[in-house]
Amino acid sequence: MKYARRKIVAGLALTATCLGWAGMGWAQAANKEPLKFGLAMPLTGSQALFGADQAKAAQWAVQDINAKGGVDGHPLEMILLDTQADPRLGINAVNRLVNVDKVPVFGTAWSAVVKAVAPIANRSQVLGLSVGANSPEIAKLGDYVYTTYPLADVDVVAQARYARETLKKERAAVLYIHNDSGVEGAKIYRDAFESLGGKVVAYEAYDAQSTDYTGALLKVRTSNPDIIHIQGLVSDLPQVIAQIRQLGIKQPISTYSAGYNPKVIQQLGAAAEGLMVSALAPSAEQNPRIAEFVERWKKTEGRIPNGLPYTQYLYDMPYLIADLYGHLLKNGKPLTGANMREALVEVANFDLPMTGKLQVSADHRVKKPVYLFEVKNGAFAPVATVE
Repeated sequence: MKYARRKIVAGLALTATCLGWAGMGWAQAANKEPLKFGLAMPLTGSQALFGADQAKAAQWAVQDINAKGGVDGHPLEMILLDTQADPRLGINAVNRLVNVDKVPVFGTAWSAVVKAVAPIANRSQVLGLSVGANSPEIAKLGDYVYTTYPLADVDVVAQARYARETLKKERAAVLYIHNDSGVEGAKIYRDAFESLGGKVVAYEAYDAQSTDYTGALLKVRTSNPDIIHIQGLVSDLPQVIAQIRQLGIKQPISTYSAGYNPKVIQQLGAAAEGLMVSALAPSAEQNPRIAEFVERWKKTEGRIPNGLPYTQYLYDMPYLIADLYGHLLKNGKPLTGANMREALVEVANFDLPMTGKLQVSADHRVKKPVYLFEVKNGAFAPVATVE
């Protein structure tokens, strides 16, 4: 599989267009102008393990769409740039997508990056899609910024409610990484848990660059909670949980959708038992297409993807963009960012292959059920679904 190399911007730039076309799909789409969109993700740096897999999922979706003739015969073209999950590099990448590549729509992730590039989307009237970031502030970033991924006040509130109402926990400790995602998610959990009559007995931050969390964890141990909730990133969660268990802290642990990742279980081994996580997309048992998706990873990459269900949302993003392009073509409207935004609001309801039905609301949020899992015998076992 080959991708056309472009001049490197902020680390890496790639285009994914007519890969894997066959038969009538190639003949039909090769005669029409490509429909461009951008994707800015961490392809290098500390978050590359996850960002690269998410980008690959989006590339596969472009392949699959184009193999079936593209959008009304137009090939879909994705311009992929590296952000390293760094807001400054994110700004560089999105400026390139908007001002040089002239895309009318782009996707990105990681809350700090989404916030940093929002002014570019609004100023340029280009539709910006947040695909995987979960800061609640994303819903308030302006007219041209929308999320395709439920924000933290969806699954984090569900976790707090499950801890209080189902597990009957009275005392919670909250650990969080000191960045936008962690700070805001931790506050949501604390407020929700306390609004339900519980008490947060420890509320401790840890540095994003740290590898030793002993100071914060000893305060958690001293507070003697009934449950520990962690708002971290997929990269640091296993280390935090491992150190909790190494310090002899035995209370149950919950976390949000970042923990719904088979690699977490692989890294932690027995220490993962009992971990409670939330997921914002169906599992392979709940959607046969997910099983096919995972098998595709095993066949082509020899492993499962890093960061399920985020990779599912990234696979679905090109399908959503294809629907927006199709709506504009059908109605004879110019393919501008302003019209892309208008199409998103007008269509509003999408049926996507990996994550199912998506409803985009006027308040820039999306509605999705929350699936709760617990690690049992080395695997995620479903325990509840919150609509």
